[in-house]
Amino acid sequence: MASIIGGLILWEVIARFVLRNPAFLVPPSTVLLRGWEMLLSGQLLYQCFVSGQEFLWGFLLASVVGILLGALMAISGTVRAYLDPWISAAYAAPIIALAPLIILWFGVDVLSKVVVVFVLVVFPMIINTEAGIRSTDENLIRMARSFGAGRVQMFFTVALPSALPFVVSGLRLGVGRGLTAVVVGELFGARAGLGYLIYNSSQVFDMATLFVAVAILAIAGIVLTRLLQRLEHHLSVYRQPARTQL
Repeated sequence: MASIIGGLILWEVIARFVLRNPAFLVPPSTVLLRGWEMLLSGQLLYQCFVSGQEFLWGFLLASVVGILLGALMAISGTVRAYLDPWISAAYAAPIIALAPLIILWFGVDVLSKVVVVFVLVVFPMIINTEAGIRSTDENLIRMARSFGAGRVQMFFTVALPSALPFVVSGLRLGVGRGLTAVVVGELFGARAGLGYLIYNSSQVFDMATLFVAVAILAIAGIVLTRLLQRLEHHLSVYRQPARTQL
């Protein structure tokens, strides 16, 4: 909190007494006032609702597909051999550069932004899920086999619980990529949303409105990441975290 408050005070001082040009930088007090005005008018809630549903549907779909494909690649060498080159190439490729093409294919409505979010989020989920399942402790697997556990039972009682921290880490990576995807998709073509708000306000140098949208995206990223960190902590209670600073 001290870091955040100190940063906001520094921002306020620089904007008011150093730059003193709202076309370049507006103080946080002005941003807060503009956000309150937009909230009272209902405009802010509508823009957040549009971007929120684009992010939510794309993120949920990518999470489900990513976990399923990651699990299949972890338990099947054949599936891994076929999919691994494509997933590695797609993850390293600048998928954001394909956003205009996706908008062209699916239109400027919500569906195209959901697809953009899905494409950016699904690959970290696949990679993290596969890595988590394949890193299951061999001692746990041997113990489960010694008690007569079958492959399906071993997967759900040993491998999947062991991989949950990796899955949650993939979700945390996906939050940032998903929010970026929403903005990128709306910048290339949209009728509403926070990215649309950023684009329109930048065209008329309305920096206060622009920073309102950016601040909301930043707050959403912080809140979602914190929630996933708490979830990761509860899912990995059996793991002993490092006690020393590396």
